[in-house]
Order: sequence, then structure tokens, then C-alpha cells
Amino acid sequence: MFQILRDSNSSRFQVSEFILMGFPGIHSWQHWLSLPLALLYVLALIANTVIVSIIYQEASLHQPMYHFLGILAIVDMGLATTIMPKILAIFWFNAKAISFNECFVQMYAIHFFVAMESGIFVCMALDRYVAICRPLQYTSIVTESFVVKATVFMAFRNCVAPMSVPVLAAQRNYCSRNQINHCFCTNLGVTSLACEDRKINSINQLLLAWTLMGSDLGLIMVSYALILRSVLRLNSAEAASKALSTCTSHLFLIFFFYTVIIVMSITHSAKMSVPVIPVLLNVLHNVVPPALNPMLYALKNKELKQGLYKVLRLDVKGG
Repeated sequence: MFQILRDSNSSRFQVSEFILMGFPGIHSWQHWLSLPLALLYVLALIANTVIVSIIYQEASLHQPMYHFLGILAIVDMGLATTIMPKILAIFWFNAKAISFNECFVQMYAIHFFVAMESGIFVCMALDRYVAICRPLQYTSIVTESFVVKATVFMAFRNCVAPMSVPVLAAQRNYCSRNQINHCFCTNLGVTSLACEDRKINSINQLLLAWTLMGSDLGLIMVSYALILRSVLRLNSAEAASKALSTCTSHLFLIFFFYTVIIVMSITHSAKMSVPVIPVLLNVLHNVVPPALNPMLYALKNKELKQGLYKVLRLDVKGG
């Protein structure tokens, strides 16, 4: 699709590819960052594969909450894989060039996976809301069919909505500059090279963020506000603590995910004197959560730990 767009406007392009420069201001020693980033990427792949395997193999984990966790693991692997191979190629082989089509496809994939992760967080929040606030109706509301419908809806929404980002970026006129001060193709990083006004791209990015991320965060906040209200009405402190313990790892992941997005937005708009910070935050936001999400859930969830013991064939009894 992006090739068609480029061909139809071929006269408007005067550069044939983009050059990803990596981290601005530290080009001379940025390759030293490749080792920790590579370790995080490998950890993300291994940890999420283990989570998916445990959920698939253990019949006791064939529940809606764990299905959503398995989908989140797959999304995390997709998000990390969208950027990390190219970043490591830049650091290890100086493979900085990226074609227009590859750049726009990467841009689209990043938006899709980030939006998909946000959408799965909403599904998990709704799952916890029904489990805690309407426990007697849980099995009739949160069914296998619900999981499938919610996932299909989120996938469709996140396939369609971000399409405008690379389409609009592909229509800009890149007539002279082609060096992107980033490790991967971001909308603002690419369109800042255009020789014409990019206001439409910025407005579209802002509307997309508020529409998708804003609505998702709003639903999550409402869900947890209702959960908190329900928990505070419990007469037993032990019951309240047990109910909240099922949400702690989820809340931590949500806090990290959206906080980094907000911080990145502030640092980009503030035009910081140290430009490497927003770029580094952007990279870490796409690789740290995929690496940490499985461990946080596994450490906090007794059923997952037991499933891990069985998968590893460890003869561990009890919790």
C-alpha cells in the first residue's frame, strides 16, 4: 500500500531512503548500549514465550484473565521485535539506511502494537472489575466468547485507526534531508524532515493519542475507581487485601506504560537541551515492559508460578 502511495507521488520524493542515526549526541559510543538492549530483547522473547507456553499447556490456566495475559505476551513480543532487530543492526553493522516503505511499515507496526497493548490493559481492567464488583455474574459475563470478541474488536480498532499515521507521512515531500535522529521511524521524527508544513501530521498524532490512549486510560481509571469503591465496602480487611492483591501487578504495569507515554510527550514538546533523553525513553518504553511484564505477573501470581514449576518439571508441592 505504501509503495503505491509513493509511486503515485514519485515526483515529490527527492531522497530515496532515510538514515537512522541512533541516539542523538552520543553517536560515538552508542554501540555500548547494544548489550543491555540485546539482553532486554532476548529476555522479553524468552519470558513471554514461557508465559504463553505455560498458559497453553496448563488446563487450570484456561481462564479469561490468563487468556488476556497470553495475548499481552504475544503483543509484547511483537512490539519489541518491531524495533530491536533494526536497532541492533544499526549498532553492530552500521546498517542505518531504511527504505521509505520499511520506515512507514515500521511506523504503522509500532502504533498498532502500542495501541494493542493499551487495549489489552482495558480488557484486563474490565475482567478485574467484573471479578471483584460482580463476582456472582463473572462466569456468565466474562466467557470465552467475551475474550474472543474483545480481542477481535481491539485488533480491528488498532489495525484501522493508526493507518492514517503512515499514510499522511508518506504524502509529505522529503526533498533534501533524510537523517532521522532516532533509532527507529517515529511519526514526528520522520515528518520533521519534510520540506513542507507538517501540521496535519501533528494534529492527527494528537487526535489519535487522545482517541485511543485517552479513552483506554479513562476506562481503566473508571474500572479501578469502581473496584476501589467495592473493596472499601468489604467488612473484612483480609478480603479487601486479597481482592486488591489480584490487581497490584496489573496496576504497576499500567502505571509504567502510561507514565512513560506522558513523560515522552512532555519531553518532546519541551524540546529538551539533552535530546537523547526522549529518544532513550522511547526505546526503553518499547523494550522494558515486554521484558518485565511476564516476570511481574509470574512473581505475583501463584497459579502461574505453579504452572512454571510443572513446565520445568520441578517437583514442587504447595504454593
